[in-house]
Amino acid sequence: MHTQIPVTRAGRSVRVASVAGLALLAGLLSQGGSVADESPGPVGLAAACGTEDHGSDSAAAAAVEVAVDVPATREVGRPVQPGPVALTLTLSRADLAELLPEGTEAVVSRASLKVKVAQNGESAEAPWELTAASTPLPADGDVALVHSGEVPYVTFGSSGDVDFSVEEFSVELLSATAAAEGTEPALATLTCRLKEGESGHLATTHVTDGSGTEPSATPETSTGPAGGSGRTERQGIAVEPADAGDEDPELCPVGPPEGEMDASEAPQPPPGDPVTVTDLPTGGTFSCAYALGLANVLKLNGAMVINDPDNPALISVLASKRVASRATNAQGGPYTRIDSLANLDLPDAESTFLTFGFQPVTAKVSFENGPITISTGSYGIAPNRVSFSTAYFQQSLRLHDVKVNGTPLDVGSGCKTSKPFKVVLNGGAAYANVGLGGVLEGEVDIPPFTGCGTGAEDLNPLFTASLSGPGNRVFMNQAPTCIPSNPTRSYCPPPLPELPGSKS
Repeated sequence: MHTQIPVTRAGRSVRVASVAGLALLAGLLSQGGSVADESPGPVGLAAACGTEDHGSDSAAAAAVEVAVDVPATREVGRPVQPGPVALTLTLSRADLAELLPEGTEAVVSRASLKVKVAQNGESAEAPWELTAASTPLPADGDVALVHSGEVPYVTFGSSGDVDFSVEEFSVELLSATAAAEGTEPALATLTCRLKEGESGHLATTHVTDGSGTEPSATPETSTGPAGGSGRTERQGIAVEPADAGDEDPELCPVGPPEGEMDASEAPQPPPGDPVTVTDLPTGGTFSCAYALGLANVLKLNGAMVINDPDNPALISVLASKRVASRATNAQGGPYTRIDSLANLDLPDAESTFLTFGFQPVTAKVSFENGPITISTGSYGIAPNRVSFSTAYFQQSLRLHDVKVNGTPLDVGSGCKTSKPFKVVLNGGAAYANVGLGGVLEGEVDIPPFTGCGTGAEDLNPLFTASLSGPGNRVFMNQAPTCIPSNPTRSYCPPPLPELPGSKS
């Protein structure tokens, strides 16, 4: 087992591991949720879709799949943010030909759902508006229109189980030109109703009063803010748009993350039909959070704290930026993945360590973290459904301002890892989504060091022997996110999470 080296505010005593360890875990940025969701995975439903012109008797059979995650539990007065949501509507090309103008080769579509939110005998209606990018129409076979987007928050004034369900929805089919310019009417507007026997159940959340007692069966008055544009309230159930207002920059004093997402380290779909990848029209929800962690360095049998709780850096996040999905009835089975983008810009860290267990060395470390991709999702059908979560980024370390027993040691300006290295953290099913936070962990392989030393003095072997190598465990706990555009319905100001391992 690795031995944890205590870290004190005055005069830290951490082994050489601290230097590299800090970098590892410092970038240990993740967006996820520590609470498993109660949604049953992608929900498959049977529906009939038709237009007013064709009448209900000629409605076409359609396969509907809805993928949505909600937290397993939530406290009274705290928002429940379903999603992001992905709705796949599959119709035969022949049926679509009856509904669309002749010669239509592709469509852009918009789905509007009226989702029933029910608790303790009371209910409210939440409007879910989802969009699908341009979808080519093949000559024959089936056509899958994959809609996605973010949906309203729901807040509850009383405890008890909450059920999300849908009975019908409408879908507008538009040409690409009409969607872009808004100059043409829809090619067709479909009304889709679930077939007899379909419950329409999508997900369940258990709302508690926060005291650990059993939920009350009597609806109470909502503790959430009253009024507000676009909000609906029914007996303690408040539905509020996801984008609720102007952002308060003081709540998240970091800029939106930049860079490209790379979900290659997330579990990929089982072999079969291709997966549809859709960039959400919102571009993701901007938020921020704190994450604290521990890094073990195998060679030195030591550990260190990442992101000092006394002066932590904030993670900047664009949550739910992209959705990848495949329908339940597709070859290979269902697959859903939600990708978020994050940045973590850490300040230089200073640490004192013992080289080879006896020589005191002080050094500063600079971190260069690439864009972080946080992916959460699932594949397969219950009871064999597999839920996953990963955080992936590239990182480099640079050492400077080194002192040996108090005497400066000139390591040069380019003493760093010889190449960027991968940081891949996994949270499994416990890290449900970015908004709730949670613990992720993984192992890091630190590359050899290069550029260390000046003149004829080559210090590369010293740092390589002390730090480099595989098997270095990293643990990170991310707190729930603050959404500055909706501070009263999220965790603002951003709270600090518990340090991994601080409790037995």
